[in-house]
Amino acid sequence: MTPALEEVQGGCLLRLRVIPRAKATRIDGLQADALKVRVAAPPTGGKANAAVLDLIAGALGVRPRDLTLVSGARGRDKTLRIVGLGPAQVGRRLSAAG
Repeated sequence: MTPALEEVQGGCLLRLRVIPRAKATRIDGLQADALKVRVAAPPTGGKANAAVLDLIAGALGVRPRDLTLVSGARGRDKTLRIVGLGPAQVGRRLSAAG
């Protein structure tokens, strides 16, 4: 299991390090204990957060409503709650997507 994932009841938590205003929207892989994500959207008006949710939902093959931003709404370090998938499933799907 990756250090960026933590199992919780009904799903798991995924720690992210987000780089807004990037040239491209993509998942860069692990950086320390978080998954590094770049989004082209600016951090204003929640646009970067929405882009992160769309990117991770697409990579995991889940609906964006299955993801909840539980911390870091105004910072670069974020934690997402993923409903219905365990850490092993999330790790496999992210590896396949990346």
